[in-house]
Amino acid sequence: MSIYNKAMPRTPTASIILVTWNSRAHLDQCRLALVSQTRQDFEVVLVDNGSTDGSLEGIEDSWSGFHMVVERLGENKGFTVGNNIGARIARGKWIVLLNADAYPEPDWLANLLHAAEQNPEYIAFSSRQLQYDSPNLLDGAGDAYHISGLAWRNQFNLPADRYGREAKEIFSPCAAAAMYSREEFLNVGGFDEDYFSYFEDIDLGFRLRLNGGKCLFVPDAVVHHVGSASTGKRSDFSVYYGYRNLMWTFIKDMPSYWLWVLFPLHAATMLFFTVYITMRGQGRAIWGALLDAILGAPKMFAKRRAIQKYRKASPEDLIRVMSTGLFVPYREFIKRNRTP
Repeated sequence: MSIYNKAMPRTPTASIILVTWNSRAHLDQCRLALVSQTRQDFEVVLVDNGSTDGSLEGIEDSWSGFHMVVERLGENKGFTVGNNIGARIARGKWIVLLNADAYPEPDWLANLLHAAEQNPEYIAFSSRQLQYDSPNLLDGAGDAYHISGLAWRNQFNLPADRYGREAKEIFSPCAAAAMYSREEFLNVGGFDEDYFSYFEDIDLGFRLRLNGGKCLFVPDAVVHHVGSASTGKRSDFSVYYGYRNLMWTFIKDMPSYWLWVLFPLHAATMLFFTVYITMRGQGRAIWGALLDAILGAPKMFAKRRAIQKYRKASPEDLIRVMSTGLFVPYREFIKRNRTP
């Protein structure tokens, strides 16, 4: 572990956690965005997942203006493990997760912290994400969760001048640029490390909600997000982990009554997308996800018992913040795969 600029005189308000893996092409622009923040009472915790592209070369000099902790892992242990390590190292009241390819506007952190001060009943906060290559389009306004088990980024691909302008409660934040109470994050165990990557933020948001927490979308906390910079959009990697973890989240987190009532819908939805993705030429990835989700189900049911035992939120409270329209997921899927 390396620490740069040790002279921060007091405990930071926020700890910005950057988990990197071969992110050299993005780190310098991310650094410049953090240098420009109007609130500077933060530390940076960078956890590198065994990069081989020279991501950390010269980082002692280029990031010398920050109070910064660097944890070098010898191998890629995934987004989940990296962020959990960062959260344990962090000293701030708030942990702020930021992807290396998400570039915040100067008042981003200030607006997140102001929202937390003004809304103490919330424990998680979501940024407004604009598409880096098409800033007139939204990359997301937080995450939505559907009763079928599917999830998506709210208002993805919609015009940024008309959508994503209202502060409101949402299901959970997208972890590309999200802020959580460190205490609550650690209290629910952080990210599930069996997930490795993808859908881990939905699962975390679900468990925080089960524990009584709420999430607020903050429209004036803006980042410009490249998206899937490390793994590739619609890659076999994203298909496998995304759908495997989707099924695990439904098994672990859905309250018992809704689990059995909604299971036929969940199964039908998985069948639909399995056929669709197979026809798209990624059958190996989706069938591998389905098989491994089934093989891992006993472990997920064991986790479920512990999660549901301490549930504070009622099933009705959870359904209230979920998407329930029968055809909404399919419209979202089409929208996400449409070329802008």
